[in-house]
Amino acid sequence: MTSLMKNPLVVGSGVLALVGAGVYAYQLMFGLGVTGMNNSTSWGLYLTCFMFFVGLSAGGLIVASSASIFGIKKYKAVALPAVILSLTCICCAGVCVLVDLGGIQRIWRMVTGLNFMSPLAWDMIVITCYLVINLLYLYFMCSKKADPAKVAVVSRFALPVAILVHSVTAWIFGLEVAREAWHTAILAPIFVASALDSGLALLVLALFGLRSRGVFQTADELITSLAGLLCTCIAVDAYFIGCEILTTAYNGTEGGMAVIDTLLFGGTAPFFWFEVICGLAVPFCLLVFAKNRRNMKVVGVASALVVAGVFCKRCWLMFTGFAVPNIVGANGITLGTTAAQAGGAADMWALMGVYAPTVPEVMLTVGIFALGVCAFTVLCQKLLRK
Repeated sequence: MTSLMKNPLVVGSGVLALVGAGVYAYQLMFGLGVTGMNNSTSWGLYLTCFMFFVGLSAGGLIVASSASIFGIKKYKAVALPAVILSLTCICCAGVCVLVDLGGIQRIWRMVTGLNFMSPLAWDMIVITCYLVINLLYLYFMCSKKADPAKVAVVSRFALPVAILVHSVTAWIFGLEVAREAWHTAILAPIFVASALDSGLALLVLALFGLRSRGVFQTADELITSLAGLLCTCIAVDAYFIGCEILTTAYNGTEGGMAVIDTLLFGGTAPFFWFEVICGLAVPFCLLVFAKNRRNMKVVGVASALVVAGVFCKRCWLMFTGFAVPNIVGANGITLGTTAAQAGGAADMWALMGVYAPTVPEVMLTVGIFALGVCAFTVLCQKLLRK
């Protein structure tokens, strides 16, 4: 414990996590009105981060389980940090959902009132199974009497569940017919592809961090191999995004063209272009050359760009769907916020989705990220140095 308290990363992230907890207490006191969410944009930064963390988690576990299932010995060397990273990210994803619930005291209704016709129920079930698999995986790998056979059995369940957990998350959006930007047939494959590249990129960055602190050593040859796999995943992700944009634009429907205009030139355009240029094109061009994959600094930059790009991807996916409400005529949508009501009748209505995260919302989100960093660092200190 003393050594952990001397770790500036643990102390710094722990302090930020405590600040986030304080902000959450403030949010509980005054309600979700302290966030930027409203009737036109009912999901905000919290659930954007939920999508992001689920993808990061699934990517890490897919790498770990594939090493065991397909007998890739060199990847088995990073299976343990990959599982720790996966467990940390899925817990952060769960926290993002909990802070988004205005009536947290009624959380028990998620179990007693479970509606199996709802994709939200499917997501809760598969994430719970996913969390249990992560815990079992970690237990069997760290047990004093570690049994490779048990690890192999768990990994055979882990791989399909890791793919399913992000597919079900995609279906929450893809089955929303009222949102033009979401209901595409390939949304689940897009989610899985982005989970692979973002989760793999985060694993590479985590390995660099662990190596720099002397916690866990990874050979350059292994990171070079992971960088090659990352390059392939980036290409697949880019292909699926291209298919989605072409399909949406080519049909020429009014709703589809409104989505494309918003995505390419509207409020979510900066997120889209950052993802396409900095999150896909630049990392692919860097990693497609073998010489660059042997350069650890280049691999680190490319990995960081991929993670940032996928976060931007989650932002443009989420908010493009809310930017064009599926309404005709009347005055629009009542925003429902206290500020809008105080501004008078003219400020209560919106014809387009209106959203900007507030300071408490951002601080709480930073606290969740800090909690993940703190938990990952502590677990690695405890489990990897044995």
